[in-house]
Amino acid sequence: MCQGLSALTGKNFFPISHLILLSVGSHSPLSCHSRPLLNNPSCLSLPSQQSCSIPLITSVPPLDSLQHLHVLPVSVPLGWMQHFSGSRSSKTFKPKKNIPEGSHQYELLKHAEATLGSGNLRMAVMLPEGEDLNEWVAVNTVDFFNQINMLYGTITDFCTEESCPVMSAGPKYEYHWADGTNIKKPIKCSAPKYIDYLMTWVQDQLDDETLFPSKIGVPFPKNFMSVAKTILKRLFRVYAHIYHQHFDPVIQLQEEAHLNTSFKHFIFFVQEFNLIDRRELAPLQELIEKLTSKDR
Repeated sequence: MCQGLSALTGKNFFPISHLILLSVGSHSPLSCHSRPLLNNPSCLSLPSQQSCSIPLITSVPPLDSLQHLHVLPVSVPLGWMQHFSGSRSSKTFKPKKNIPEGSHQYELLKHAEATLGSGNLRMAVMLPEGEDLNEWVAVNTVDFFNQINMLYGTITDFCTEESCPVMSAGPKYEYHWADGTNIKKPIKCSAPKYIDYLMTWVQDQLDDETLFPSKIGVPFPKNFMSVAKTILKRLFRVYAHIYHQHFDPVIQLQEEAHLNTSFKHFIFFVQEFNLIDRRELAPLQELIEKLTSKDR
């Protein structure tokens, strides 16, 4: 198994003994069991009786340097995904989600592609003047699904039942799957199985016109932002797994710049609209700080 972020940072992460477990009880608003259906998260946990325990890093080893922290020039808009699709592997893990051409959301996507070439990623993720926040989040959520779909599709040969018997992000973070509907009680499963569950679930949400309406004049549901946050939180876990468990193959395939660029864009977007709780980002917090420190 590759060293993941250890290769990226040149440091080993602190062992489990340096973590505090915050056990979220059933009466807490953060509990997996206090929010049913779509708001029931697939749990982030360490092996314990508390499937919803959230590890909190109390101290972080300093980073002297970060190798392989390459990103594509900001002047390259989302066309980098077309370039990426022509590289070693053009397959996607799940079918690409297309936004109907000619729709307002399609125009927003084109606006996003153009502004990503503005030279300032933080500016590029901001809500365009006069636009609806829900629609902007919807368009970008679809785009991130497609990006992660393609990125994971390039390393599926390395992410197998044998190499990844559990869905994890390094030795300290393990994810159990539950969708609140088909699987109500969190289950422990391999990374490829978890990601298959996750991407299928996301795809189902994106295809649901009552949740992600594509027609002009059709309103977004009141719980849309909650659903979008859950989708983005879960998509982050695919990034975390790739970085921790499969970064060596990414380097060998010379695709680290694509991965870093996609992740940096993702992080700027979720930070701009406060879409993912900081504790959920803990598995990649050091990397996030390094990627974003020059753009504050």
